[in-house]
Amino acid sequence: MIKLENIFKWYQVGGLPSFVLKDINLEIEEGDFISIMGPSGSGKSTLLNVIGMLDEPNEGKYHFMGEDVFALKHKKRTALFQSYMGYIFQSYHLIDELTVYENIETPLIYKNLSGKERKAIVADLLDKFNIVGKKDLFPAQLSGGQQQLVGIVRALATSPKLLLADEPTGNLNSKQGEEIMELFTELNKQGVTIIQVTHSEKNAEYGKRIINLLDGGIVKSRS
Repeated sequence: MIKLENIFKWYQVGGLPSFVLKDINLEIEEGDFISIMGPSGSGKSTLLNVIGMLDEPNEGKYHFMGEDVFALKHKKRTALFQSYMGYIFQSYHLIDELTVYENIETPLIYKNLSGKERKAIVADLLDKFNIVGKKDLFPAQLSGGQQQLVGIVRALATSPKLLLADEPTGNLNSKQGEEIMELFTELNKQGVTIIQVTHSEKNAEYGKRIINLLDGGIVKSRS
């Protein structure tokens, strides 16, 4: 599904390269559940953004579903993302001007679904995650944990084949966090490939494979 070869990412600082990712080589099969761990500044979120086609490295190759990602035009790359991926952002990335309902519905609009189909999907998700009462509220009216939950629900709305999650339980209480991780396990059993960035050893253990980053490079990978 995913093949990263010799991925390097750096920024110029005072005329010298400051490496964020260093020689990343990684293969991820369909149906995998990967946990990426490492200290702050180790490159975890950048690696996730490269996989999610939100960031481009300075060097290296990335093949996704047999496509050479960096050779694709922007439109084709966006279509590939929308067809396969759901992304849970650490900082929510909800649209302030839209209600909870509209935020969840947004990715479905790009799927060319009818209004009736979109309505049914959103209603089902609102009910499943017990946020029906919040559907007409705007992000600013929600707590951090509630915004996180809406971000998770939005990512699941399109039934993605690949779910990318950056600290998905970071702002949730322990019970909500556990429920989300159990949900991820269930989705993975149904065939969804999951890549999560986490600081939590407990959450990392839900993965089938743990990849440790340090200073932008993979230091160890364990099953």
